[in-house]
Amino acid sequence: MSFERQKRVNNDTVKPSDNGWRLNYVTGDLFSCPADEALAHCISEDCRMRAGIAVTFRQKFKGVKQLNEQKKQTGECAVLKRGRRFVYYLITKKKAWQKPTYNSLRLSLEDMKSHCVENGVTRMSMPRIGCGLDRLEWRVVSAILEQVFKHTRISITVYSLPVKAETTVMKELMHK
Repeated sequence: MSFERQKRVNNDTVKPSDNGWRLNYVTGDLFSCPADEALAHCISEDCRMRAGIAVTFRQKFKGVKQLNEQKKQTGECAVLKRGRRFVYYLITKKKAWQKPTYNSLRLSLEDMKSHCVENGVTRMSMPRIGCGLDRLEWRVVSAILEQVFKHTRISITVYSLPVKAETTVMKELMHK
């Protein structure tokens, strides 16, 4: 897909805090973030990853067997170590065709936060988790992110596709 090679074009910082917590917004390609920055996205317990940005995660980082072997359940977080980064798979629903809840997202974020704190992760990039095909509202998700991470030293950068590319991707997915 052509949108994958888009560069970072906008960098707005929102909600800084004294302890290091920060939520940054970037328009561009999530996979253009620094190679030592953790990545996160949402998946189902069945680890199918056959739609949306999860397809790219599956292709880039492989490890579906490793993820399944972790036997994580809804509200937990599976983890792969790839090079200098951790890749987090937030388990927000049982089956790929289901929709997550805000509570399952919050629980999986709490699990991810624990792993980050234990392993010294201070920088992470992610898409607008739960807000693409899963249809959660970003205003609620961003508030959950702040509640979960505000007392940490973890800076999170949220990537969004340019509007035109996002619309094209969504239309392609609807026709499959």
